[in-house]
Amino acid sequence: MNSYNLLQSGPLLKKVIIAAVLLTGFSSCKDTDYLDVDAADRPALSAFISFVNARPINTALNFWTFTDKITPSAIAINEASAYYPTVFGNVQINFTEGTNTSYKASYQFGNSAVFSATGRPNGPIATFYHTVVAARTSNNKADSLILFYDDLKAPDPQKAKLRFVNLSPETGALNVLNGKTALFSNVAYGRAANSSLAGETLSAWSLGPFQNVSPGKYDLNFTNATSGNTTGSSTSVTLEAGKIYTVFTHGLLNGSPDFGVKVLEHPVK
Repeated sequence: MNSYNLLQSGPLLKKVIIAAVLLTGFSSCKDTDYLDVDAADRPALSAFISFVNARPINTALNFWTFTDKITPSAIAINEASAYYPTVFGNVQINFTEGTNTSYKASYQFGNSAVFSATGRPNGPIATFYHTVVAARTSNNKADSLILFYDDLKAPDPQKAKLRFVNLSPETGALNVLNGKTALFSNVAYGRAANSSLAGETLSAWSLGPFQNVSPGKYDLNFTNATSGNTTGSSTSVTLEAGKIYTVFTHGLLNGSPDFGVKVLEHPVK
C-alpha cells in the first residue's frame, strides 16, 4: 500500500495536526452516569467522525480506521458523510479512491483515550464528535488529512453557529467578507477561522471553533490576506437560527475544479 506521513506535508497543515497533539483538559466521557452501570451492561463507547472529501480532485473517497472501512459508500468531492461511530484513542485514519484499496493518505492520530499534554499525539475521543477532512497540502502536491473536534451544542438563542475553513490550495491566507464587512481575517490554508493552535486559549474546540452569528443571508467575498486583492468568487449562503454550519472554500483559482464554497450542516447534539 502507498501511504503518506502527514508530518511530511506542508507547514500549515503540520500546524493543524500539531494542535491536535497539544490539547489538554478533556475527559474521555461526557456522562458520568456511564460509570454507574455495571461493566457487563455498559454499551460500547465510540468516537463519532464525519468524513469530508475536500480534495480538488473529482474522485470519490472511502475512509478507513486501520483496516476497517467506515464509510458505507464513497464520499463525492466536496461532500461530507454522516457521523459514524469509530474506535478512539490510538487510531490510524486512511482514505482510498473509489474501489481502490491502496491508501492515498494515512495518519496515526492519538495514543490514548483522553487528551494529554505529554502523552501525545491526541486523537479521536470517546463520545466526542469530530470532522476529518481529506485535503491536499498547501502547494497541492500531496494528499493529507486534517482533524477537527466539533462542538455541537446548540447555538445561543436566535443565533446560528458558523465555522469557516480555508481548503482551497494555493490561495494563501484569506480574508472573508460579508458584502464589504469583514467577517473573518487571515485564515491560513488548512485552518479554521479564529482557530488557536497554542497558548492559553488552546483547547479541543479552539482547533476548529464555531462562532455564534446572526442568522440570515451572507454574501461571501474573499480577498488575499497579504495583498488585499479580491480572490476566488462571490457566493451567497443563508444561515438559519438554531443550526450549526461549516463553510469551506474548495477547488483551484487557476485550474480545475474551479474555486467554490460549500456549506455543511451539522446536527445539534
